Amino acid sequence: MLDILDKILELLENKDFPQLGNLLKDMNPADVAELFEDLPREKMALVFRLLPKELAADAFAYMNPDEQTVLVEAFSDKELHDVVNELYVDDAADMIEEMPANLVKRILRHTDVETRVLINQILNYPKDSAGSIMTMEYVDLKRGMTVEEAFDRIRAIGVEKETVYTCYVTDSRRKLKGIVTVKDLLLAPKNELIRNIMETNIIYVSTHTDKEEVASLFGKYDFLAVPVVDNEERLVGIVTVDDAIDVIQDEATEDIEMMAAITPTDKPYMKTGVFATWKKRIPWLLLLMISATFTGSIITSFEDALSASIVLTGFIPMLMDTGGNAGSQASVSIIRGLSLGEIEYKDIGRILWKEARVAFLCGVSLAAANFVKLLLVDRVTIPVAIVVCSTLVVTVLAAKLVGCSLPVLAKRIGFDPAVMASPFITTIVDALSLLIYFRIACAVLHIG
Repeated sequence: MLDILDKILELLENKDFPQLGNLLKDMNPADVAELFEDLPREKMALVFRLLPKELAADAFAYMNPDEQTVLVEAFSDKELHDVVNELYVDDAADMIEEMPANLVKRILRHTDVETRVLINQILNYPKDSAGSIMTMEYVDLKRGMTVEEAFDRIRAIGVEKETVYTCYVTDSRRKLKGIVTVKDLLLAPKNELIRNIMETNIIYVSTHTDKEEVASLFGKYDFLAVPVVDNEERLVGIVTVDDAIDVIQDEATEDIEMMAAITPTDKPYMKTGVFATWKKRIPWLLLLMISATFTGSIITSFEDALSASIVLTGFIPMLMDTGGNAGSQASVSIIRGLSLGEIEYKDIGRILWKEARVAFLCGVSLAAANFVKLLLVDRVTIPVAIVVCSTLVVTVLAAKLVGCSLPVLAKRIGFDPAVMASPFITTIVDALSLLIYFRIACAVLHIG
């Protein structure tokens, strides 16, 4: 891609526009969009105008909001009309959502009336709903059609639709009655009625279904598209697999950022400024720093115990790190299970019982290995070794129970489970491990 970019920049420098147009016309739209990320802003409109009309519209749909904004600002009214009306309705709605208000008004002013109505309809749905990501450009058939008539309709309207492989059978009131694929049509006799070959066991979603739930259906059933119905079960649109992939990618990115104690952002890393990045990170860092002061308070309250047995101080980092790691292991597994729909709140009892047994095995294994190390390498007394190893067992147990339960509880009360990830759980477990450590030390060593 870098070689192509260098070639494009060279052709632009030499003003060899015919050769540049020939270079671009056979490229994939997604690759063209990627090139625009690295083009100088002042050259974007010029290069875009060299693209064939259909390629230009397809590439525009793949571009980031920043590049789209630059182009829209540079477009003439006719260019804007041509590009927007070549876009699929869901792509046009996605673009408009990211545009400044003054550009949105201009875009809608130069959009066909029918397209404008459809765009506004999509924009009125909640941001995280199926309605907000669906397209209204699908092929609909009637039960009384023959296979031959169905193919005639697909040929007549299919060029404007986002997908023609899956067709939707509706009645006169647009109620969804069945689904038929092009494969089904190809393998059926020409005079066979659609009602005899359509699939009536339909999996569909409503316009207000959470888009993450919709995306999960694609992985479960290997769909290429999912129909979307309104409250009266009338077909209003479909969600296609490309939109589902975008949702999965966005949700995964958001979870990763939240698990790393970063407020999620829609912009790519390289396009996010220093000040914006600071604003996303500092709230969590402040919260975790303040909560970590409790750890210092615990150490301070047990100063007498530490002064009576200084050797205990050297094992504090190991115990805190082990507890944090154990809690993180449990939380990541549970968060993943919740995201995939494998775990629900009703499973919390089974989860706690399973993690308790895992924690016991892990804790005993760590304690046994550590006991040998303490005696042979660190050469501490047996009572001190008992304190450290006992703390390990209890800390791992506590950490895993905290790590597995907090994400489930967060999901139950409506929070994103990813919030209860490594940094947050580690802070809690650090405080717990210290309390456990000092209590066991006071009991075994008779100090404090």
